[in-house]
Amino acid sequence: MRVAWSDEAKAQLDGIYQYIKHDAPFYATQTVDRLTRRVGQLTAHPRSGRVVPNYDDENLRELIARPYRLIYRIRPERIDIIAVFHSAQQLPDSL
Repeated sequence: MRVAWSDEAKAQLDGIYQYIKHDAPFYATQTVDRLTRRVGQLTAHPRSGRVVPNYDDENLRELIARPYRLIYRIRPERIDIIAVFHSAQQLPDSL
C-alpha cells in the first residue's frame, strides 16, 4: 500500500522544520527525517497506529513520534497522511 502526504500535512511538516531550524538546523533535519521514517512502517502495517481518541472513525489513526502526532486515514487504495500536530496542540473538531 502506498502512502500519500496531503498538502496540509506537508505544510505542517515544513512549519515544524522552519521553526526548529531557526535555532538548530541540524536538529530540524533530524526531526523531519525521524517523522518521515516513522510513516514508513504504514506500507506494511497500516493499522499499526492507534485510533485517534477524539474521533469515532476506525480508519482515522495516529502514529506517535514524541512530541508529534502523525494523523492518517486508511483508504482502500492508499494511506493519506492528513496532519502533523505537536502533542500540546488541540486537534480540530473534524479532520
